[in-house]
Amino acid sequence: MGTKLYVGLDIGGTTVKVGVFSEAGERLGKLAVPTPPLVDEKGYGAVTDGISQLAASLEAAADDVRGIGLAVPAPVPADGNVQIVANMDLDLLGLKAALEVAFAGATVAYVNDANAAALGELWQGGACGLKSCVLITLGTGVGGGVVVDGKVVAGANGAAGEIGHITVNPVEPLECGCGRRGCLEQYASAKGMVRVYRVECARLGTEPVALSGDTDTLSLFDAYKAGDEAAKAAVSLMCDRLGLALSIVSGVTDPERFVIGGGVAGGFDLFKDELAERYRHYVLGCCADTPIVVAELGNDAGIYGAAYEGLLAAQA
Repeated sequence: MGTKLYVGLDIGGTTVKVGVFSEAGERLGKLAVPTPPLVDEKGYGAVTDGISQLAASLEAAADDVRGIGLAVPAPVPADGNVQIVANMDLDLLGLKAALEVAFAGATVAYVNDANAAALGELWQGGACGLKSCVLITLGTGVGGGVVVDGKVVAGANGAAGEIGHITVNPVEPLECGCGRRGCLEQYASAKGMVRVYRVECARLGTEPVALSGDTDTLSLFDAYKAGDEAAKAAVSLMCDRLGLALSIVSGVTDPERFVIGGGVAGGFDLFKDELAERYRHYVLGCCADTPIVVAELGNDAGIYGAAYEGLLAAQA
């Protein structure tokens, strides 16, 4: 093929998603392989074989791969010595070494998965063409990624972007999963919104709509559209707490754009105006017009951002 290829690996507990991209950011191919224990040659081989399979489908050789980025579901310190990875066995430095052997012409880099998603949205998604953005993912929990001057802000402990654990209510009696109280995640995650909805139903003496589980915001948003007062209260509280958190982030990084992703973003059109109003209520006046937009890359944001991290590393 004779062209420069960049590979993004989004390492999850169930699958490793592999994407191959051109230098311009065009996705040329994608596949997923079941996540083996990534601690030995067998596990590493499953990943390198997946990349080789995609390259072969593009009539490319191993030497065409110039950069590989790994999106990892854990705080990633600069030395790559990841301490805790939930729900999988991963030797990040061992995998990096195996990739460097299999693709000798490639520079291999790694990044936290939420930061990778933020990079992806900056490269080819909702913040395309900008130099800075903050991605907030509203899913089962709340994650985030911060990009400043085109580069991810990882932090000293690899924990920059943990926006879900900004304290937005210091008098909250219930404990967050992190062991603290009053975190954004308790109000703006899918789980948090459903919890608040049920509390509001009890307060109002109304019956909740049928929910498929503790994270069913689809049904909650349907109830909102139907005029359910408890659903409106849950959405309003989410907007208020998220608006406060964004104002805090703005005071630290002053991004060009906020990008909202994750499953809860499926209802973005319903709450975007209220969220913007609450953000403007809390934020410093000079930052009040920062756009808040919905993410565009969906579940592929991680592979886009990982590949972009590989590209940046290769060009450094």
